[in-house]
Amino acid sequence: MLTYTIRRLLVSIPVIIASTFIVFLLVTLSGDPLANLKGRNPPPSPQVVAVEAERLHLDQPILQRYWTWITGVVHGDFGPSVRTNVDIGHEIVTRFGVTLRLIAVAVVLALLLAVFVGVVSAVKQYSGIDYGFTFAAFLFLSMPSFWFAVLLKQGGISLNNLLGGQVVSTIGERSVIVEGGTWAHLTDAAGHLVLPTISLALISFGAWSRFQRASMLDVLNSDYVLFARAKGLSRRRVVIKHALRTALIPMVTITALDFAALISGAVITETVFQWRGLGDFLVSSVNERDAYAVLAWLLVVAVAVIVFNLIADLLYALLDPRIRYE
Repeated sequence: MLTYTIRRLLVSIPVIIASTFIVFLLVTLSGDPLANLKGRNPPPSPQVVAVEAERLHLDQPILQRYWTWITGVVHGDFGPSVRTNVDIGHEIVTRFGVTLRLIAVAVVLALLLAVFVGVVSAVKQYSGIDYGFTFAAFLFLSMPSFWFAVLLKQGGISLNNLLGGQVVSTIGERSVIVEGGTWAHLTDAAGHLVLPTISLALISFGAWSRFQRASMLDVLNSDYVLFARAKGLSRRRVVIKHALRTALIPMVTITALDFAALISGAVITETVFQWRGLGDFLVSSVNERDAYAVLAWLLVVAVAVIVFNLIADLLYALLDPRIRYE
């Protein structure tokens, strides 16, 4: 298992380098990072522009600029930002914590709902319950994430106006001023999580529940499950102890892949609910043509994809003892 893990990590290094280099070229060629500086009135002197260009390594060839950045990342330096008051490394760490809090809760909620609904739908195939869950899954799956987030936010605002107070938080990841101790801060943070979490979780739940249903149906019709039923084991025991464990293997894959993908998907949710996470960081970085900041965001996403794919592979062996990597 250790050899397999090391081999996968080594293979991932060229993937990260290639993806970051392509994005670096796209961002670099998309426009002039000094456009805002040069557009000031009165315009800055040529000396000021030259100093800023040197600070951002714009006086170097593209390949040399990329090499300077990638070697700096190894030492924890994510490069200079167009915004002089922004430390890219500090911003990435801080905002990643904000985004991770949102995604982790959303994934747990979506996974629990998807497994429950998928299993019940498979066991009650073609029943009213199955059709009801199928309708709900396709309803959430077909909703545009931006529209659904706006709908939830507007619903929260309407509820607050109706009850004459802030029952549901609709803006930011926490309140500016929180009176009280640790418990007050925890409840405030939890209150701000409600709507964004529901937005992300229900969109993911729609697809995941269908995967779980299909996987469960395949397992329920397999020979070993039919044999277990023929031996006289109860349906409940067969479903929970024998079928569910095997049926969870495809869910491990889709959850691991989507966990990393939700980091990029959270851009929309964070924009709607005005969270200062990685999504907001990416939007502001793209608007400023901040190549090193965009690269830092991409690096986080790329590493997350690789790590969670590796976690999925390792969990296979835990869920199915027949799977071995050595």
